[in-house]
Amino acid sequence: MTHLLTRDEYAAIADALDCPSAPYIDGKFRPGDGVDLPTSNPATGETITTIRVASPSDVDLAVQKARKAFDQGVWARTHPSSRKDVLIRLCKLMTRNRRDLAVMESLESGKPIRDCETIDLPEAIHTIKWHAEVIDKLYDQTGPAGDDAISMIVREPIGVVAAILPWNFPLLMLAWKIGPALAAGCSVIVKPAEQTSMTALRVAELAHEAGVPRGVLQVLPGDGPTVGEPLGRHMGVDMVSFTGSTETGRRFLTYSAESNLKKVVLECGGKNPAIVLEDAENLDHVAEHIVNAAFWNAGQNCSAASRLIVHKAVKAPLMDHITARLRDWKTGDPLDPANHIGALVDEEHLKKVSGYLRDGDKPDGSFVTPKVYEVSKDDALAKDEVFGPILSVHEVASTDEAVALANDTAYGLSASIFTANVRTAHRVAKDIRAGTVTVNAYGEGDAATPFGGYKQSGFGGRDNGVHAHDQYTELKTIWIDLTDPADTERL
Repeated sequence: MTHLLTRDEYAAIADALDCPSAPYIDGKFRPGDGVDLPTSNPATGETITTIRVASPSDVDLAVQKARKAFDQGVWARTHPSSRKDVLIRLCKLMTRNRRDLAVMESLESGKPIRDCETIDLPEAIHTIKWHAEVIDKLYDQTGPAGDDAISMIVREPIGVVAAILPWNFPLLMLAWKIGPALAAGCSVIVKPAEQTSMTALRVAELAHEAGVPRGVLQVLPGDGPTVGEPLGRHMGVDMVSFTGSTETGRRFLTYSAESNLKKVVLECGGKNPAIVLEDAENLDHVAEHIVNAAFWNAGQNCSAASRLIVHKAVKAPLMDHITARLRDWKTGDPLDPANHIGALVDEEHLKKVSGYLRDGDKPDGSFVTPKVYEVSKDDALAKDEVFGPILSVHEVASTDEAVALANDTAYGLSASIFTANVRTAHRVAKDIRAGTVTVNAYGEGDAATPFGGYKQSGFGGRDNGVHAHDQYTELKTIWIDLTDPADTERL
C-alpha cells in the first residue's frame, strides 16, 4: 500500500522538479524545430514549464533513427531475456523516481495525487514488468506438414511503431503501449497528448538509463497536425497504436489508406452502461462501484460507466446510497491527497463538459463536482461521450429492456452488471456488445486481460494481455522441404 504524503510535502516535490522541455530523439533531449508550447497546471492556470515541441522534420529524424536501430538489430535481435532484463531495470528506475513522476503527472493533467500515487504509477510499472516477464515465455508454433517438410509459424517484431497517447492517463497508457511493443523488439516513437508530455519524456530518459538503445524509444511532444498526422502518414512507420477519441481515430485509418497501409490499432471512446437489476445484493456495495465507475478521474475515462441503467424496484434505495457515497468524494486541489476529483484537463474540455450541466449547475473555476441527472434514452447525455463527472440515470422495468438500452449506442467498450443470479449474469454478459463486461464490480480487468471495444470503440486489436503482443508482431511461415533431392530425381 502506497503511503501518501501531505499536501505540503507534495508541493515541495513540485517546486523541486526538473521538468523535461524538449523532444527525446536518439537517446537524448534535442531542441525541436517546432514552437515553444507552455504546459500549464489546469488547477491553477500557472505555467509549469515551456516545451519546445517537435516539427515534421523532427518526425523524419526520429523515424530515421528508429529505423536504423531496428535494422541494425540493437534491440530487435537481442535475446529476449536481455530485453526482459532491461525493461525490469526500467521498472526499478520508475519505482525509484515514482514520487517525482506522480507529482509531474498530477500537475500537468489535473489528476488527484492520490490516484497518481496509488493507481497510475503502480499500474504503469506493473504493466511494463508484466510484459517484460512474458518476453521469454511466448512460444512460436509448428504446423502439421507431414514427414517431408517442417512448417514453422514465428513472430517477428513489426518494426517502427508510432504510439499516440491520450491526456487522461498519460503514464498508464504509455505503459500499455511501450510494454508489449518494446517486449516484442519494436522501435517505438511516442506522441503524447500536447497537454501531458512530461512524464513520457522522463520515462524515455529513464529507459535509456536502463539500457534501451538509442533510437528504440523516442518521444515527440506536439499537436496533431505537426506530429500526429506526419507519423500517421509516414512511409517509414509500420504501425500506429492509438488511444483517444473515435473522431481522431478515424483519421489514422485515413492516413494509413493514403500512405503505406500501415497497421492501425484503435482504442477509442465509450458510453458505458452499468446495469443494476432488481435482485442486486448489497446496494451500498453497488453504489460504491457506481460512484467509482462514473467519477474516477473526474469521468475523464473511456471506460467510465456514465450510464446507470437501474431496475425501478431498486432505483430509489440505490440513489440514496449513491448520494451518501458521493459525500466522501471531495473536489479540489489535485496535490491534496484528501481530494478524489481534481481539475479538468484544460479550458477547451472544461467548456465542453460545462455544456452538459443542468439545473443551474456551473463549474467552480476548472473544477466540476459530480452531477447525477435522470434523462431519457434519446437525451444527449445518454448518447454523447461527455468525458466528465456526469452520471445519467435510466429507469427500466425488465432485464430485456436493460440490455436493449445498454446496446443502444454507437460504442461498445465496457459494461457492468449487478445481479445475484449467476445465470442472469452469464446471459446478460453474452448479450451486451462490449469488449469488457464485469459482474458485481466495476473494472477493466488487469494487465493479463485484453482491453478494447466493439463497434466504434475499437479497431484492429487489443491492449493488455498476451493479445497485445499480436499488434506489435508479424506472423511469418517458414516452410522447410525435407525431401532428399536424389530421391526426387529417381522418382
